[in-house]
Amino acid sequence: MAAPEQPDQGDEALLNAGGKVDPARLHELYESLQDDDGAIVVHFKLTRDLNKRLDRYLVDRVPFLSRTSLQRLISENAVLVNDRTPKASTRLRLGDHVQVAIPPPPSSELPADEMDLNIIHEDRHILVLNKHDDVIVHPARGNQRGTLVNGLAWHCSNRSSGDLSDVGRDEARPGVVHRLDRHTTGVMVFAKSDVAHWRLGRQFEQRRTRKRYLAVVHGKVEPYTDVIDVPLGKHPAIRDHYAVRWDDAGKEAVTLYRVREQYEKFTLVELELRTGRTHQIRVHLSHLGWPIAGDDYYGGRHLHGRDIFSPGADPEFNAGSLILGRQALHAGLLGFKHPGDEQDVTYTAPLPEDMRRLVKLLRKHQFVARPKVPGTELDVEYMLNEA
Repeated sequence: MAAPEQPDQGDEALLNAGGKVDPARLHELYESLQDDDGAIVVHFKLTRDLNKRLDRYLVDRVPFLSRTSLQRLISENAVLVNDRTPKASTRLRLGDHVQVAIPPPPSSELPADEMDLNIIHEDRHILVLNKHDDVIVHPARGNQRGTLVNGLAWHCSNRSSGDLSDVGRDEARPGVVHRLDRHTTGVMVFAKSDVAHWRLGRQFEQRRTRKRYLAVVHGKVEPYTDVIDVPLGKHPAIRDHYAVRWDDAGKEAVTLYRVREQYEKFTLVELELRTGRTHQIRVHLSHLGWPIAGDDYYGGRHLHGRDIFSPGADPEFNAGSLILGRQALHAGLLGFKHPGDEQDVTYTAPLPEDMRRLVKLLRKHQFVARPKVPGTELDVEYMLNEA
């Protein structure tokens, strides 16, 4: 067997005998740099002509990160090849210099945090909940506590039988099958067994789940229903943002929208996802000139009383009252085949208080029309009135 590629001088302390990054040593180094926000950079120099894809090479060298995670690092420009930003598919050759900014490795023990969880359904296979606003799904850089996964770890230890699946546990993502943005509320499913995780994951990958969202957007949406088929990818200049990409970086993204209620300056729309790209609904609607209310990432703005009614027109709120301080986007319905018995199941979640307040105020002060659009599935009245 040929010897592994030798690291650049200075990296030996982070590598084990096989030339792989040692997570225990990396963790110790991060602990010693606890006041440093920067990532630790590891260097490799190829001593053979491998003709291997960059992402596959890094899987061999950083074994505690999945290929998907490494591809994400590459897309975020955390990896350089010969001081240039590469693609995951870049082929490596003799003499190539690879630099990787590696995030802290996840702890083997997941901290458990008691938190308020709105659980819709739980059995020995799955756990379904209505996600609150301002909650991150799983631990990541800078957010190691207070995530849904931390809360579910406490729940499973203190109020439930069983645990989350072990799939993804090495990345502090046990049981996580899909995600919602921090400020998006609504239905989520978590797997409680490895079999359930793989069966659910396959349905999401093959687009066999049913996902419906409700959003309030700026402007009057016309026509009342349409398909948005526009590719999306990482924003070329703004970190953590996504954008319409017609180049090689763009990936297929398809959203169907249906108008539920029309107001003077806003529209309530039901959205059906055919793909599941990051920030898909938010970017698609903003691209068409209808940013989601409250979504200041993508052209929306937080709403106050003055945005909805004239001063003095409402006895409960004044013009300066904050009505909505985050994107008005809610995952109202999720359907899939139950991983236990393969039966079709559907779970719905009522709107959170801020979106209920917003829709009721718009109905009161700006209502225009409630068009009959075929194909809608969400029960808006239930979502508005079921606390």
